[in-house]
Amino acid sequence: MTAARRVVVTGMGVISPVGHTVEDFFASLAAGRHGIGPITRFDAEGLKCKLAAEVKGFDPLLYMEKNDARRNDLFTQYAIAAAVQAMAASGLDKHSPYSPERFGVYVGSGIGGFHTWFEETRKLLEKGPNRVSPFFIPMMIGNIAAGNLAIRFGARGPCLPVVSACSTGANAIGEAFRAIKHGYADVILAGGAEAAIEPLGLAGFSACMALTHSGDPDSASIPFDKRRSGFVMGEGAGVLVLEDYGGAARRGARVYAEITGYGNTCDAHHITAPHPEGAGAAECVRLAMAEAALTGTERLYINAHGTSTPLNDKTETLAFHRVFGHTVNNVLISSTKSMTGHMLGAAGSAEAIVCVKALQTGIVPPTAGYREPDPECDLNYVPNHSVTAKLDAALTTSFGFGGHNACLAFRPIIEGRD
Repeated sequence: MTAARRVVVTGMGVISPVGHTVEDFFASLAAGRHGIGPITRFDAEGLKCKLAAEVKGFDPLLYMEKNDARRNDLFTQYAIAAAVQAMAASGLDKHSPYSPERFGVYVGSGIGGFHTWFEETRKLLEKGPNRVSPFFIPMMIGNIAAGNLAIRFGARGPCLPVVSACSTGANAIGEAFRAIKHGYADVILAGGAEAAIEPLGLAGFSACMALTHSGDPDSASIPFDKRRSGFVMGEGAGVLVLEDYGGAARRGARVYAEITGYGNTCDAHHITAPHPEGAGAAECVRLAMAEAALTGTERLYINAHGTSTPLNDKTETLAFHRVFGHTVNNVLISSTKSMTGHMLGAAGSAEAIVCVKALQTGIVPPTAGYREPDPECDLNYVPNHSVTAKLDAALTTSFGFGGHNACLAFRPIIEGRD
């Protein structure tokens, strides 16, 4: 068995409702600026939900040829854009010392090509089966972003497009971390992508009581606030380059942070509702902390799942109480979904980038829009304004329909750590 190896982040890329680069994305979050507004992509007449966190001004031709853009669903376009950024930041787009067979891609999507599915179904119903595009299936399937990235970068190693609803991005990073740690690959592009702001997607999430029907962009996504009434749908992609630390050091790569722990559990309770006592979420956090050798006494930031739904925020708070006990109020916790909306399968990877940037900069972004405390959500959620802090570690939590729970732990890079 190969000895466990250290795994580091050497590149990051993001497409989001608040920025199309890592720098713009994090600057917006640090300033408390949200990307939520009235839906512009289609006529929302008849829908209960009128707001979304859309990606505005995205130009796929900055990252791919026109024919490639036409033959890829928006979620894949987002994934390619974020991956191109991440590879450029890592330097691996210019020169790689790694064998293609040791280069993997773990980029998933919670839903896949929703726009393509919607449009081709409309063609079928209105114009008949002969009008359905020959690219329908390869544009729609959820693994196709990973497949396209493997083709683009010549990655012939393990390719695992995780699908675990809103835990997708975090699970993809966690599984990539394990693959490198235990010697199955040397470098992996990992993350998630989503583009589900479609009439059917909004109608479906509204029907299962998940979306807010608020008409005020400033108070629509308000995690942990007593007024919260559901999440705002977002979109985009977050992709990280994970690399064996030894290989990164040998090639002189810039190292942004080290990933040190991963927890993965299931509530096994309900198809949409979290466990009422936060048991699965708490165990997930404990597992990540144990692998990262964190005791809970460290100077810690948690980028919470924090969806702004009544159940999630209450049970996530309970989970943190279970894990940290009397020290829980020392932990800085915020939900950047207050600004990005819920990016679904891309949320966990975008929020992992937030953790890395918080460790780098010492800036903890706020939970924006927080006004009215909830007795059931009684922790330090860094309300409305970012804070500066010297951090020892950062965690991100992600929870998905089906009871999926994921937690990632990051530390600043420390030379010589065993």
